[in-house]
Amino acid sequence: MHRPKRSLGMMAWLLAALLLAAGQAAAQRVEGDRAEGTGLYAAEIPVRSQNENERTAGFSRALAQVLGKLSGDRGVAQRPGVSQELRRAEQYVEGYDYRQDEGVSSRGSPTFTTTLVVRFRPEDVDGVAAALGLPVWPDPRPKPVLWLAIDDGSGPRLVGLQQNNVARPVLQRAIERGYRLGLPGGSAAEQAAVGAIWRGDTAAIARISARYNPPMQLVGKLYRDGSGWKADWIFVDGGRVLARWSETGDDARRILPSGADGAADALTRRYAKASPAGTPSTETVLFTGINSSADFIRLSAQLQRMSVVRAIRPVRATPRGLEVQLDLLTGLSGFRRMADENVLVEADGAPEGVTPTFHLR
Repeated sequence: MHRPKRSLGMMAWLLAALLLAAGQAAAQRVEGDRAEGTGLYAAEIPVRSQNENERTAGFSRALAQVLGKLSGDRGVAQRPGVSQELRRAEQYVEGYDYRQDEGVSSRGSPTFTTTLVVRFRPEDVDGVAAALGLPVWPDPRPKPVLWLAIDDGSGPRLVGLQQNNVARPVLQRAIERGYRLGLPGGSAAEQAAVGAIWRGDTAAIARISARYNPPMQLVGKLYRDGSGWKADWIFVDGGRVLARWSETGDDARRILPSGADGAADALTRRYAKASPAGTPSTETVLFTGINSSADFIRLSAQLQRMSVVRAIRPVRATPRGLEVQLDLLTGLSGFRRMADENVLVEADGAPEGVTPTFHLR
């Protein structure tokens, strides 16, 4: 009589164990949820499979995307010290999940894509950005209105809220760059503004866009260009034209994201703030707690892992410890931000001008 209860208890235990082993992200999901990488510290990365190597590479790409959103710099991965942090991206992951997306190819056949959804710990990402001296595009981010007209050969038409799927490539790219674009409602008066979009009459578009906030407009026209397509873009902030650019290509869906990229570049040039991190410098630092060759190797490995450390030159060994000259990307302030307190602890109370001392635990 008791055996069914024991079996039921064992099944419940196994189910709990399986859920725990499934990882951080799976424990937060319920049936019917759709994993999404929304927010400044999350990213969505297409992957070929769910194996560990592909996931690790996906973490690096996801951190690059998040740092790009935080700084507004789409070339952030090329900044000094960033590539080293991308290689240890897994250390900053708060949780991850997978999503299967179904689509349709250009030939009409179904396609299936696996997307890795990654969430990073905000305090860790902020610490990396500060230590490396990355610019920061502060929150809250603006939501410009996208005034997009498309002419596929039958005359230009406005893309409004009812046609949001048409604008999906540019709307999604804006999210990847850390902000959002809004679409006009598509009223009769707004539909009539297509002519102003086509002429590039930004003053007329600003007037009809006055009911929307903020007073920013991304004005674009997409049209046939020979056998391909061309998009002309203008970004306006408070009635002032901040940027104009164009993009051409064979696939209209691949051209549209250039609008979001250009707007993000214009916004960050104007609004991103320089990090308060220090400037590059060469500093002499005293390390204590080194009592063996194993301690020295551990210290050397720790310093080499720190992306703010560009070069290490031992100076001399004294009864107090080992003096080392460090070339630092963002000075001592960046070094202090990135030092792992579980490994290196700075001595308190060192006066200004005295060699800073760190104890190896």
